[in-house]
Amino acid sequence: MKKNIIAVYFIVLAGFFYGSALAQSAGDTIKNKSSDSTNIGYVARMQAFARKSAKESANDLNADKALMAQNKTFEDIKLTIQKAGMYMQNGPDTAISTKQLSEIERNFMVAGDGVLINQGSAQTYRNLTATSKIIDELLNKANTIKTRLDVYHNNLVNFRYELDSLISKPELFKFSNDSTTLSKYLKHLVVIAYQVQPTDSVLKKVSDNVQNQLNNTNLLILKLQTSLQQVNQFKAKMANNAFQRDFGNIWVKKEYSRPLDQILAQAEAKGWLNLSFYFQNNTFLFLFIIILVCIAFIYLRSLKSIYMDNNLINDKYSDQLVLRSPVLSAIVIVINLFQFIFFSPPFALTAIFSILSACCLSILFRGFITRYWMKVWLLSVVLFVLASALNLVLQASREERWFMLILATIGLLFGISVTATNRKSELKEKWIVYALGFMAVLEGISIIANIFGRYNLAKTLLISGYLNVVVAILFLWTVRLVNEGLFLAFNVYVQQDRKLFYLNLEKVGKRAPASFYILLVLGWMILFGRNFAWFDYIAVPIRNFFATERTIGDYTFTINRLLLFIAILAISVMISKIVSFFASDNHLAATNDDKGGKKGVGSWLLIIRIVILSLGFFLAIAAGGIPVDRIAIVIGALGVGIGFGLQTLVNNLVSGLIIAFEKPVNVGDIVEIDGQNGTMKSIGFRSSVITTLDGADVVMPNGDLLNSHLTNWTLGGNRKRSSIVVGISYSADLTKARDLITEIIHNDDRISKTNAPLVHFEQFNNSAIDVKVYFWARKIKDSAAIRSDLILQITTVFASNGIEIPFPQQDIYLHQALPRPEKDSTE
Repeated sequence: MKKNIIAVYFIVLAGFFYGSALAQSAGDTIKNKSSDSTNIGYVARMQAFARKSAKESANDLNADKALMAQNKTFEDIKLTIQKAGMYMQNGPDTAISTKQLSEIERNFMVAGDGVLINQGSAQTYRNLTATSKIIDELLNKANTIKTRLDVYHNNLVNFRYELDSLISKPELFKFSNDSTTLSKYLKHLVVIAYQVQPTDSVLKKVSDNVQNQLNNTNLLILKLQTSLQQVNQFKAKMANNAFQRDFGNIWVKKEYSRPLDQILAQAEAKGWLNLSFYFQNNTFLFLFIIILVCIAFIYLRSLKSIYMDNNLINDKYSDQLVLRSPVLSAIVIVINLFQFIFFSPPFALTAIFSILSACCLSILFRGFITRYWMKVWLLSVVLFVLASALNLVLQASREERWFMLILATIGLLFGISVTATNRKSELKEKWIVYALGFMAVLEGISIIANIFGRYNLAKTLLISGYLNVVVAILFLWTVRLVNEGLFLAFNVYVQQDRKLFYLNLEKVGKRAPASFYILLVLGWMILFGRNFAWFDYIAVPIRNFFATERTIGDYTFTINRLLLFIAILAISVMISKIVSFFASDNHLAATNDDKGGKKGVGSWLLIIRIVILSLGFFLAIAAGGIPVDRIAIVIGALGVGIGFGLQTLVNNLVSGLIIAFEKPVNVGDIVEIDGQNGTMKSIGFRSSVITTLDGADVVMPNGDLLNSHLTNWTLGGNRKRSSIVVGISYSADLTKARDLITEIIHNDDRISKTNAPLVHFEQFNNSAIDVKVYFWARKIKDSAAIRSDLILQITTVFASNGIEIPFPQQDIYLHQALPRPEKDSTE
């Protein structure tokens, strides 16, 4: 309507100015005729002409300027109309937002069932927890929709404002004195007005629609926030009154009870909704778990193939349970170690993880543990599954209370009978007995609490008792499987390369370290504590402490980001070492003397490590929220420092980093630099210390260390090839001599048999046939002693077998000179 009025206004103005122009033209004609009749001087006429020309020129200039401004405004109006049309065409679909809001409303009704509506006579902690998580997720979704609609609405308003500003510009109301130009301009205005009018109407209509959606969204958000506060108040009240009576005694019949089928339907709807929301928000973590399982499976499968190739597998997998089924072992290890990366998971997810791990461990146990303890384990798993199913029921019922009583009684009798048995010596993990005894205590208290109406306390203790047993057994055997995997690996990889992946074999034994069990107890406490109402009130402040933003100067950070930064760097370094370990040449050679190692990636290995470390570094920076411009400043300052004479210092520092990552040498390595032997004593950022065989400490800058011709004997497996030369008499049996030398070498355990020793007949010497004996010492420090012992044994064996080792000698032959003939006297 607004634009129609403008168009009519322009048409009326066009008629008015057109008539004025005709009248002015007629008046000018009459005036010119009268002026011709008067006798004006030449100067006056010229001055009048000049003034008229100047005025006409100024008018023409102003008209040109106005025309340019008008054309520019018209182009801006057309461009704005096009942008508005494209934005409304490609912008957010309001129908989708409406559908999403309707879905949030439906899910809110599901979440509020049993808490906000159909409350019953008492609230349950599990129902409140599930409801609060669902409402919190719905609130996040509603806020996301609100943000999207706000942006959309603001952009629509901006388009309308921009159009109104353009059609209201003063330049549009400057008209030409020429009637033809004015007529064309007015027609153009009419066209523009007709183009603006439908776009403005659509913008107004869509804007009003979006505003209505915003109003509905704001009302929904307010309702969700109010409901969430109410649920949190219920939870706080329940946490403060953990021992409060919820119902009457179990034999007292309630006046009203909701039908059991409705309770089960409500529990199923809430459970699936909660689980689906959690999966959507943590898809990356689930993919990460799957990748870890695949990596662990590949590692364990390769380890098992090595043991099978070397016939090292026991019949009953004694101390080798981790190799029985690599895929099941990988699932048990990864799930139990990495389930803690999921923050505040729903109970259904915890139950799925525990049941899946328990099923995998049950298959591994088959034939490995005694039948009695296998039955104990299977019964524990069955009771845990029943208790978990019961814990997924969110609203209380009389039938559930009786089922809880029966299940707790079974657990009490079961725990007492197992702890009282005299078959504890058959257990491979003795702590299981303590977990079963603790279960019996919890189930006994649950029975008493249930009988006297402490429903929430009874249910919490019921599930906690069974969860305590299953989790304790799973964690104990996870620690055992991890320790077995390390121990078995280091029994095979006896030639570890420190620059790739190295752990001290002496610290890995058949018994897991105490630190493993400390982590086990902490994990057990977390999973056990999640069942109680007070757990969130302890965990949330700790979580907020790590998530609170802190500021140093202009940089804002959180402890979570810093820990994530360090963790990503550490993981990238570990991955680079593990990849290098499996890609290195001949790292399995020591497992089989008859098989050579497979060919690795060779010189590409360093590039692979650099790529992994670089990606880890930049991912760590992105995850830690470190501004990239700060790093650019540091690099720029470093470049300036190098330019002002810090080349040597920076060279040594960078060389230190290269040594740290590439590890051409390590502390304790036996090295040879420029013909001088020694042992690496320490490696610093700027310089390293080498202890020579004479006892002196040589301090060498890291840059010189990398630029020198460095020989690292330890890097090659701490082995060294040596040789001795033996001279044998020309009359000796050469075949016998070679066999005797070969037998001496094979009888010496200090000599490596992987690289076969060689006995070569070198040359015919002056007094003997030279025989050169090559051998590899397993340890470089034994090479001199081996040479000495070989010389002694060869001398003794040759002497006892009649083989002569001749000493250098020369034969001198004397020839008697013939008598010279006498000269003739006549001569």
